[in-house]
Amino acid sequence: MGTEGELGTVGVGRREIGPAESAQANRLWWDADAAHYHAEHGSFLGTDDFVWCPERLREDEAQLLGGPGVWHGKRVLEVGSGSAMCSRWLAARGARPIAFDVSFGMLSHDRDDSSGVRLVQADAQHLPFAEDSIDLAFTAYGAVPFVADSAGVMREVARVLRPGGRWVFSTTHPIRWSFPDDPGEEGLTASMSYFDRRPYVEFDTAGTPTYVEHHRTLGDRVRELVAAGFILVDLVEPEWPAELDQDWGGWSPLRGKIIPGTAIFVCERP
Repeated sequence: MGTEGELGTVGVGRREIGPAESAQANRLWWDADAAHYHAEHGSFLGTDDFVWCPERLREDEAQLLGGPGVWHGKRVLEVGSGSAMCSRWLAARGARPIAFDVSFGMLSHDRDDSSGVRLVQADAQHLPFAEDSIDLAFTAYGAVPFVADSAGVMREVARVLRPGGRWVFSTTHPIRWSFPDDPGEEGLTASMSYFDRRPYVEFDTAGTPTYVEHHRTLGDRVRELVAAGFILVDLVEPEWPAELDQDWGGWSPLRGKIIPGTAIFVCERP
């Protein structure tokens, strides 16, 4: 039985979902899906690697956090960390990471207490850290699309970051919202409005959400960041590597040659 069956998912739709309801649904989803997710994607993610996206852009090559000279010995917050592979990679190279996620199931998966990574479970919309207490913050496909109040997440990250701190997050490219989540030919034809911001919701027989994903346009994201006080330093749209022939869900070589799959926002707090 997959995660949908375990949670009683019977349908999907688009409807407004509040912050608490969204957080509850995704906590239950990722708790239930942790083992399956890592069984399916573990070989891709690795146990000692920092991969930003399905296009396999790696931090050791891109250095979007600034490179070892910036983060070595620094307090680095991974928001929406999952099982904290990226934080483990940083810890093994001299950073002092804190891995933060709403799901205890993800945080506890293949847990290694000797890794030097501090684990914290809580909602990304309410970071349990003091102002100006974090040197750098990041997430690789975590938290941002799974919360109703992503503008609030930006404000919270800005609050806990020290001046000069960098906030880098990767997420599904907003243009993908217009296309079916299909790696084949059907995924090449736009069928939904880019401007429809109603979240994607999976639900059970009682109508209770079992999974929620939220959409914001590129303009929405930029406005959220500016309103939180960030400076947008770069917007990276990784191209699909010619040598990569592996599908990842709706990401594939076929689609990757035509439309972007990932957007990475590189921001700094003045």
